[in-house]
Amino acid sequence: MKKIIFLLAITLIFTACKDESKDNGKLNIVTTTTMITDLVENIGGDMINIQGLMGSGVDPHLYKASEGDVSKLVNADIIFYSGLHLEGKLVEVLEKMESSQKTTIALSDALDENTLIGSEYFASNYDPHVWFDINYFEQFAKKVAAVLSKKDPKNTQKYEANKNAYILKLEALQNNIKQTIETLPKEKRILVTAHDAFNYFGKAYGFEVVGLQGISTATEAGVQDVQKLATFIIEKNIKAIFIESSVPKRTIEALQASVKSKGHDVEIGGTLYSDALGNAGTPEGTYIGMFEYNVNTIVNALK
Repeated sequence: MKKIIFLLAITLIFTACKDESKDNGKLNIVTTTTMITDLVENIGGDMINIQGLMGSGVDPHLYKASEGDVSKLVNADIIFYSGLHLEGKLVEVLEKMESSQKTTIALSDALDENTLIGSEYFASNYDPHVWFDINYFEQFAKKVAAVLSKKDPKNTQKYEANKNAYILKLEALQNNIKQTIETLPKEKRILVTAHDAFNYFGKAYGFEVVGLQGISTATEAGVQDVQKLATFIIEKNIKAIFIESSVPKRTIEALQASVKSKGHDVEIGGTLYSDALGNAGTPEGTYIGMFEYNVNTIVNALK
């Protein structure tokens, strides 16, 4: 019943909400995750007003829209989100926006479904953590530029120029991380993290990836999961496991304790950024800086 009332309230907002968007002639953009916010800022530059719903360390799987978020969404010219049910608890709100003829863009729709990683345990049947393959993020950039250009054709050349410049940076990032990964012997490329956020990373860059929780952090790891993974770590002689910034560290600490209880040691190799970027104003607060930080942390801990 609460859900029905909430959706009804949104419908009323559509028809009665006073437009409080910035009236400076620029497109008003709302984004969901920090990765999407950073991307759209790079493409849109000073031609847009942008508001991101989620901040550093926020888990998009569990994020719930506030009344303030709904107001931002209603007053947006364009809403960009990741899709594939990453923003699990926001899906109904975003779908309601689509039915109101808002320009609501799931960037994952730009990807070929035949190349995505399937998951029988997740609502969309696809792993949503696609930004960990830089090639996919380049496709996101192209989609953002195309949508902005269609909505604001007078600035098309600027959007295209920003897109091209950003893709060059992504290609440089791709080369840099591949060189870093090459310093790690192939037999040591086993990545154990709090949840299955890094499967696209593993597929693209040659890592075996094992998450303690499933693809969505809404699923909890049980004692049996911890014991099974502890045995795997011992058998593979894995030197380090990793916390994630948007997932409570207790699950990884429990895994470390389980390994120790079996007479072995495994280090916590550091904190990786998975479902959210780092703090604004830091290198890790950008997609490129986050990716470089993650790769350096993983390689240095597993060597």
